[in-house]
Amino acid sequence: MRADGHFAAAERAARVALAGYRAIEGPRHVDVANALVELGLVLEARDRLREAARCQRRAIQILTLDRSGDPDIVRLTVRARTALGGIDRTMGAYAAADRGYRRALVEIRRRFGPRDRYLAGVFNDFGVLRKAQGRYDEALAFYQRALPLVPRGDRQALATLAHNLGGIEHARGNYADAEPHARRSVRLRTALVGANHPAVAADVAALAAIVEARGDLRQAAALYRRALAVFGRVLGAQSLEVGLNLACLAAVEQRRRAPRRARALYRRALAIQERVLGRHHADVAMTVNNLAVLERDEGNLDRAAALFRRALATFVRALGARHPHAVLARSNRRAVERERAATATTKPATRLKKAGRTSR
Repeated sequence: MRADGHFAAAERAARVALAGYRAIEGPRHVDVANALVELGLVLEARDRLREAARCQRRAIQILTLDRSGDPDIVRLTVRARTALGGIDRTMGAYAAADRGYRRALVEIRRRFGPRDRYLAGVFNDFGVLRKAQGRYDEALAFYQRALPLVPRGDRQALATLAHNLGGIEHARGNYADAEPHARRSVRLRTALVGANHPAVAADVAALAAIVEARGDLRQAAALYRRALAVFGRVLGAQSLEVGLNLACLAAVEQRRRAPRRARALYRRALAIQERVLGRHHADVAMTVNNLAVLERDEGNLDRAAALFRRALATFVRALGARHPHAVLARSNRRAVERERAATATTKPATRLKKAGRTSR
């Protein structure tokens, strides 16, 4: 059910299974851990990230009590660790995510050797983490290490890697190289799960970001709206994916010189993102930075300066002062503060930049 995007039904089934296993086999049985892992994955998809993390942590506690060396238990432990790492990454806890992925890597290599297919998933996870940290060359290297380990028949994993390769080339500014990867991910995943699945919507949104970067704003807007329709229908109108992609669509509308539409979209996006992630998350700061660019372009310099200061403070705290997003926000803040202080009106205004959101 979870794989098909039926998350409410999947949550009910996972909770029934969890209660049954606890009643029959006791609270520390491996079957309880398995049910907790599945419930955690469903809760993560439903944006209940803290609950999801608790499920994965409890599963890991149960599984590490086992000393049998059973390969299925080792793989389930790895699955729980990488799931928890993904939640930590989403919440901006990058050091915790890194630790979880490293533990998973050690367990796979020790038990199954250096060519195990599970390594591909962990390398992919490391790539996503390094991209979030702004370490783009390292991210690309991890994706390239993952690719030869994926079995040819595993089209789901190949679609995920195509998505991520497109995303990292987008982040590196190689838009022409990014687009074929993104289109391949859409094609592969659509053939697997159909066009109305949230995973396909994520692929479509990633393609939209690349198409936008290549200057086709009409197609980008259409792709974002297509993705939003699926996210809204399957995950709900207040889901994190809706919030993130509303901000992306706002940036496109901003470039299409529709400031009223863009401002309304940014505000809707911020309300969702702050509710799910909190005010001090890097994704929230990205939306704040882009709203600040809009306010500056509309001549609201005081409001723009305040928003740039907020975005910069969050980027520095969440990502570090040298992250590309922090560098961009600092440049934008300085430019608008110079503009506010300037008395002459003959000088052309400095062109400010939006923070580009790439595929997740």
